[in-house]
Amino acid sequence: MRIAVVDGQGGGIGKYVTERLRKELPEDVEILALGTNALATAAMLKAGANEGASGENAIVFNAGRVDFIVGPIGVAIANSLLGEVTPKMAEAISSSRAQKIFLPVARGDFEIAGYKSGPLPHLIEDLANRIREKL
Repeated sequence: MRIAVVDGQGGGIGKYVTERLRKELPEDVEILALGTNALATAAMLKAGANEGASGENAIVFNAGRVDFIVGPIGVAIANSLLGEVTPKMAEAISSSRAQKIFLPVARGDFEIAGYKSGPLPHLIEDLANRIREKL
């Protein structure tokens, strides 16, 4: 089982997701840190990801090679995360056959209708529970 945690900017959300998944899931589950930049990838590697890669090609290449893709919803929206998510990245993530579980963290010029904001740790707990149920 391979899980890609995708994040950008400073990698803070990806870091917390990676830490939680590493604690909650069996050791044989491989966590792949995919950062839009090296800083985000490094944060996720420090948090316990098995491997990491950065940039557009790394995300495009690996999106089709994992079972799950997780991260903030912006990773599937072109030009989000202050422009760090390229259209090719967003397309690769959205088109991947992997099961996608996104955190409804809306920053920028899009909103998620029907979403009631809550603390990030609660959202990450729900994400981890969903993956555990699907294993």
